This record gives sequence, structure tokens and C-alpha cells, in this order.
Amino acid sequence: MNEYTNNSYEASIASNFIRSVYSYMFIAMAISGVIAYAVGTNKALFDQLFMTSDGSTSPVFYVMLFAPIVISMVIQWGFQRLSMPILLALFVAYSASMGSTLSIIFFAYSTQAIAFTFFVTAGAFAGMAVLGYTTKTDLTKFGSLLYMVLIGMILGSILNMFIGNGMLDWIITILGVFVFTGLIAYQMQQLKMVAQSPEFSSETRNKLALIGGMQLYILFVNLFLTLLRLLGNRD
Repeated sequence: MNEYTNNSYEASIASNFIRSVYSYMFIAMAISGVIAYAVGTNKALFDQLFMTSDGSTSPVFYVMLFAPIVISMVIQWGFQRLSMPILLALFVAYSASMGSTLSIIFFAYSTQAIAFTFFVTAGAFAGMAVLGYTTKTDLTKFGSLLYMVLIGMILGSILNMFIGNGMLDWIITILGVFVFTGLIAYQMQQLKMVAQSPEFSSETRNKLALIGGMQLYILFVNLFLTLLRLLGNRD
């Protein structure tokens, strides 16, 4: 195999990896979107699933709320030991549980606001993904800084649950837009490095593509929810 053929082969593998990443991301978005819309636009179904007979929130809602966190940790920490079919099953369960909890946005915002924010998010995501994939600048330190800011945002949000400061909430929301858009570029650069690395087996690459798709999906959803707080008109 000459050098030209070898480079073409490696480029093909990298291209297939990125394509797989986005395929998994779109699958997760499709599953979550269908479930969120089906549950969120049917109050009787929502109440049946997540409300008790006395009108309080059912424990099932909290199970579904925290299930994605647990499932994502299992996928990312145990992917080397788990088979691809099991990872796919967990991935589908993750997407479904995310969709069920995202259904609540249909009770807080109009369908038009949700659709508009979705397309704004898609545009911002595409731009930052392209930037992250094409830039020659190493975003490693930038990504580490953004994750530190994200931790601060989480702690600030928890604190604000008790003090209810509107200004702090607004600052955290604005920071969230910059943090999640920046992390999209950083994560895309990291995936590009994985795509171009020759050290992974075919099975490992498939697993890493699934994890990459899940990570991009998480960033997309968080950016979407952050922008929805800014752009959406509450019902």
C-alpha cells in the first residue's frame, strides 16, 4: 500500500468515525424529540406518568430525571467492558429518559418558541462544530477552563435554588451560552483527534463514536435549554 493509498484509507476511517458520531447524535435527538413531544403535548399522558392522584410529582419523574446521569456514567466508565449491543441499549434508554423529562418544556413554553430556539441552537451548534474541527489552535486549555466555569455555574445554580436571586440566574444563563458553545468547539476538536488516531481497534472506535455522539447530544440539549430561557416566551 503506497503512501497516497494509505493516507486515503486513514482519511476514510476518520470520515466514517465522524459520520458515526453524528449518526448517534441524531438518533438520540430523534428518540428524545419524539418522546418529549408525545408526552409534553398530552397532559393526560404526562399526568399519568409523572403525577400522583393528589396532584404531586410522582417518584417516577425523579427516577427519569436522574436516570440519564447514571446511564451516561455507566456508558463512559464501562464502555471497555460492555459489549456494543449493551451500549446501544443503554444509549436508547438514555435518549428515552432524556426525552421524557424534556417533555416538561412544552408546559412552560409555546411550541413556536421551542421550534425557533431549536433552529437557533442548530445553527450555533453547526458553526461551533465546524470551527472546532477546522481550527489549528489547540483548544485543550480553553476546554479545561470552560469545564471549570461549568462547575461554578452548577454550584451557583444550586445556591440560587435557595436564595432565588434573579440577577444571578440571568448571569448563569448568559455564561451558559458561552460555555456550551465553546465546549462544542472543544469537544469537536477532541473527536477529530480520536478520528485521526490509528491506535484504536474497529470495535473501540465504534464505542467511542457512540460516546462522542452522546457527548455532542448533551451539549446540544444544554445549549438549547439555555437559549430557550433567553429566547422563549413562557406560556
